[in-house]
Amino acid sequence: LAGLAGWLLAPGAPALRALALAVTLAAAELVRSYALTGLPWALIGHIWIDTPVVQLASWVGPVGLTLLSTMAAAAPVALAVAWPARQSGWVFGVGAAGLVLGLAALWGRGQLGITDTPRDPPLVVRIVQPNAPQDEKWREDRALVFLDRQLAFTRVQADPAPAVTVWPETAVPYLLDQSAPVLAMIAAAAQGKPVILGVNRDEGGRYFNSLIVTGPDGAPVARYDKHHLVPFGEYLPLGDLLSNFGLTGFAARDGNGFSPGPGPALLDLGPLGKVLPLICYEAVFPQDLRGTARPDWLVQITNDAWFGGLSGPYQHLAQARLRAVEQGLPMVRSANTGISAMIDARGRLVGSLPLGRAGYIDVALPPALGETVYARFGDRPVALLLAILCLGLVLLAARKPVDRSPRHH
Repeated sequence: LAGLAGWLLAPGAPALRALALAVTLAAAELVRSYALTGLPWALIGHIWIDTPVVQLASWVGPVGLTLLSTMAAAAPVALAVAWPARQSGWVFGVGAAGLVLGLAALWGRGQLGITDTPRDPPLVVRIVQPNAPQDEKWREDRALVFLDRQLAFTRVQADPAPAVTVWPETAVPYLLDQSAPVLAMIAAAAQGKPVILGVNRDEGGRYFNSLIVTGPDGAPVARYDKHHLVPFGEYLPLGDLLSNFGLTGFAARDGNGFSPGPGPALLDLGPLGKVLPLICYEAVFPQDLRGTARPDWLVQITNDAWFGGLSGPYQHLAQARLRAVEQGLPMVRSANTGISAMIDARGRLVGSLPLGRAGYIDVALPPALGETVYARFGDRPVALLLAILCLGLVLLAARKPVDRSPRHH
């Protein structure tokens, strides 16, 4: 679709067509980030996540990084086509693209070189990773093994003691209303300090994928219900309607799927600050981090065991790092099988647990930065820029006469 749109924007103008494709590729990625609940996974701009260039995401977000990438790739082609009789088109185009990317990398390196003032007093977070393979996680003979493992990790004494402990998604193998004895055990293991954990809950026959914060006696003092569900994984689109025709797989009304929560929610943890919770897939969506007042830090609980041991867990972690850069906020990430991590506000891993290993880490929460441009405005400036570029290409193509002469190669 991006290729077709690029061709339509600049018919008969080969030099402009390369630039048009660069613009429409970025526009297509913006669309797929939102359409049909969105799937902004493996965007072109994600190639910069492990480089200094990613710091630009605090200004332009992931689609802005994509536009930077596609325009840098298109510039040498466009100039070479515009100046076919000279080799200078390629040279000038590559030089211009290299200069822009070099300046972006230089600026990003400067941002990474800034020393941020640490929190005073420090807030130590314990991140727990039980390493429960998906084919064992819900087995009766294994579920309590993983629960006991998390309790044991939480119980370990340390100096300084963690102010809060974070367990992963669906860390408790019982529904919330059946979990009072287990929650009391968790609170005792944490010596009354809060524990953030994932648990499923039932409300009137509907099920929710939830995050709770335990109080001193284990009773939940805060709760968040996942609102951005995975289509076909956690619910069937139009499932309640289709259930009237006998198609009940993942139909929330019939208890076969999850129901969405009301939306993003800011949890006030008192002296620990205000935290924005994300459950699994929600950390893929930049827009899901903009529905509340500005938090002090982010927490993601996830079960990446679904991905196995290939690229999925690493890609999911990379996107979590990008969210931290975009918002200028640190993120605590607890993943069932990994990769659990503490991510600072510039997207760097302060501490992590490798994939496929059970354990825990105690890490001081890094400081937050000031509100970023992207945190304030989201994708709107880039969407406006794409619209302006499309209009400019149309006007330029309209002024250029169509070349219908035979081409020789």
